[in-house]
Amino acid sequence: MKILATKTVLTLLSTLVLAAFASTGHAQGNAAAGQSKAAMCGACHGATGDSDIAANPKLAGQNAKYLFKQMQDIKSGARTVMMMTGLLNNSSDQDMQDIAAFYASQEGSLEGANPELVELGESIYRSGIASLNVAACTACHSPTGQGNSQAGFPALSGQHAEYTATQLKAFRSGERTNDGTAAPMRIVSERLTDKEIEALASYVSGLN
Repeated sequence: MKILATKTVLTLLSTLVLAAFASTGHAQGNAAAGQSKAAMCGACHGATGDSDIAANPKLAGQNAKYLFKQMQDIKSGARTVMMMTGLLNNSSDQDMQDIAAFYASQEGSLEGANPELVELGESIYRSGIASLNVAACTACHSPTGQGNSQAGFPALSGQHAEYTATQLKAFRSGERTNDGTAAPMRIVSERLTDKEIEALASYVSGLN
């Protein structure tokens, strides 16, 4: 009965997550136009979005729908990123769609996972933690970490471990809340320890 209840909770969570993201319109942009518009982003994210700064996210290869939503949220204040405060104020939706399309068209790179953390990280990513009703990350981010472009679920493969860990902790503390009304990331992260977050972040950085 306990296993059945856990599966029911996880299924409900996945349904709520999909419903929340389905309400976000699909962003359309012009990658060629976005290249010049993204020039200002290069200092932190690299010329093609493949950032070599561990604290700054890699944008190359990320799906356009997710990137567009994040830019909208940063511009509106729904997501606070101090380094980007005001940078998007003069950007239109079309500008942001073009920038998102440009980065989505670029090729990202992989990091290297810490061998000592792989077992724990893989377990959480692929199986979740049933005893805590923590869903497997594969449900939204795919077994290969490529995310779900139609739903706007971000790709995690190759992302800097430091950045991923920081975002998970931000969701856990409530500092970041732009994961939709179903709050999937806040629900998952609030049940993870620092060690589990570190292991998970390390694992996805080398996931392919």
